[in-house]
Amino acid sequence: MRFGRLVAELAGGGVAILATLACGDDSSPAITDPDASATEVMGSTSSPAQTTSATDEPTPTTSDAPTDGGPDSSVGQMTTGETSTTADTLEPTSTTDTVPTCPAGELACDGDVALQCDDEGNIIETIQCPAVCVPTLGCVLCVPGTDVCDGQVSKHCRPDGLGYDDRLCDPLQGLVCAPDTGRCEGACATDELDASYIGCDYYPTVTPNIVEPTFNFAVAVSNTTDAPAEVTITRDDVVVDSFDVGPGDVEVAPLPWIAALKDPSSSAIVQSGAYRLRSTRPVSVYQYSPIEYEKDGEFSHSNDASLLLPTNVWGTETRVIARNTFSALPGAYAVVARVDGTMVEVTPSQTGKPVLPGGGVAADGHGTALLNAGDVLLVISGVAGGTPDQADLTGTLVSASAPVQVIGAHACTNVPYNKQACDHLEESNLPLQNLATGYWSTAPLVKAPKQAPVRKARMVRIVATAAATSITYDPPQPGAPTMLAEPGDYAEFTTDKDFWISASSRIAVAEYMLGQAAGGDTGDPAMTIAVPPELFRSVYAIHAPTNYESNFVNLVAPTGAPVKLDGKPVVPGSWSSIGQTGWSVARLMLEHTDDGDHLLSCTKPFGVQVYGYGQYTSYWYPGGLDLAPL
Repeated sequence: MRFGRLVAELAGGGVAILATLACGDDSSPAITDPDASATEVMGSTSSPAQTTSATDEPTPTTSDAPTDGGPDSSVGQMTTGETSTTADTLEPTSTTDTVPTCPAGELACDGDVALQCDDEGNIIETIQCPAVCVPTLGCVLCVPGTDVCDGQVSKHCRPDGLGYDDRLCDPLQGLVCAPDTGRCEGACATDELDASYIGCDYYPTVTPNIVEPTFNFAVAVSNTTDAPAEVTITRDDVVVDSFDVGPGDVEVAPLPWIAALKDPSSSAIVQSGAYRLRSTRPVSVYQYSPIEYEKDGEFSHSNDASLLLPTNVWGTETRVIARNTFSALPGAYAVVARVDGTMVEVTPSQTGKPVLPGGGVAADGHGTALLNAGDVLLVISGVAGGTPDQADLTGTLVSASAPVQVIGAHACTNVPYNKQACDHLEESNLPLQNLATGYWSTAPLVKAPKQAPVRKARMVRIVATAAATSITYDPPQPGAPTMLAEPGDYAEFTTDKDFWISASSRIAVAEYMLGQAAGGDTGDPAMTIAVPPELFRSVYAIHAPTNYESNFVNLVAPTGAPVKLDGKPVVPGSWSSIGQTGWSVARLMLEHTDDGDHLLSCTKPFGVQVYGYGQYTSYWYPGGLDLAPL
């Protein structure tokens, strides 16, 4: 075999080499989660590389051994003390062969033979590779960056060429492994999905709630594509429900409560505690806890909703946003793994203790937990004393070895603590990679029965991710916090004003509705998170449940931007300017549609918050967002 063939062989035959390797292995491949990280790989073994040093005396081959001092014979004849023959002095035996130089101090290749070069460019050692040789890497198991199918598993060669990252082409997401590319293909393939709230793989998760179990935990699945979506919901690989969602339609699916998560007595790891929802087409998913605010003449009194994030945009670090313990009712956060063997470490903020210990988390809020896919680490706050209680999990840092979902929650709390009545809170917390230094904050409307909507104050909470974080507002907000000293510290204030928040470092911002006794004669606490404007979109498909008395959206857009709601322009009189920022807010009441789905669009990116009211309850969540790391 001649020097210099590897470039052509790798360009034209890398996949073929991999396919040969995969087919030549009689062992069954390890199949991992479809979103497996680099830590989940199929281990590979091979026979030791055969090495020929400069002092070895190899046996020449009969057909390829040159007789005129060609490369094979010259390398094989080197002995200690002799001067190596460099590639510049080697003559090819065929006019089609090329003879590369031996890069000084590096590894080169002659077909599947690795060549060790000294600092002067001389070949000092040859190694027969059992699999394939790659320049600068030498003997490896596969060509980095190439892919090959092994049944329904797409095997992607790692950058070091020493193994594969395996990705199951999940049939429940409509994926197949294409032999010609070696990659998963379909509408839900990684290459096809945007980094946004619209995806194909979700983990609905129950959080603590005092609501009676006769009311239903549920998910709403909205299909914005032009083809039907086949949806399958499982728990611990057992199918719980399956249904189709037509183009432009929404389906609501009630799911059984998970008692260990709904009514916990301590922090815990709940194995297979989360549901898994997969779709063959990209969809948006919202969870409602519960979906009804009134049933059989009874009121639920304790509701909220969360926009769920698909697994392809989860992160490995998150600052929790929850709320203080209230009358011994706990604040909480739920961490969900998508990958077996995910190690989770939690580090409390200054207020993040005590907790009710369990699941590897101590009373001081520190802990580690090992989670498999679908497992839930639920951490709940203890009683620290004070009015309001000083125990608040907000600011706790969740760090994981693989991407996780984090939902901040509360079983039932007043907001503020001295205004009735208590209500459930929950919302997906953004990973640190999706936080920014600036956010818009706008006050919601509230509509009492048979009355016109009016603006209502809300509580704004700001959480630091870095030390000495300074904060400013446009327009200025008297009494609002201007400095947070340590990572995980938070401060909050109540206002009915609209403004821009700007910080010296990344911050997280949450907003809470106030209780019914704080004005408006309807609703109770609910929680949302502010979305960085860098993650605003130009199109949103949102869902507002039609069984609530009223539903609203708050829109934030550049002043004069032509925003449309369900195909109709938002009239200019609906907008109010926000300080001197050049942006405006519109607060709109949503008309009840047959399914509760609405479409918002604009030629420029803008922000959306969705919320609604029933008697003694409410919900609030961001209408959507892009989720590319910032």
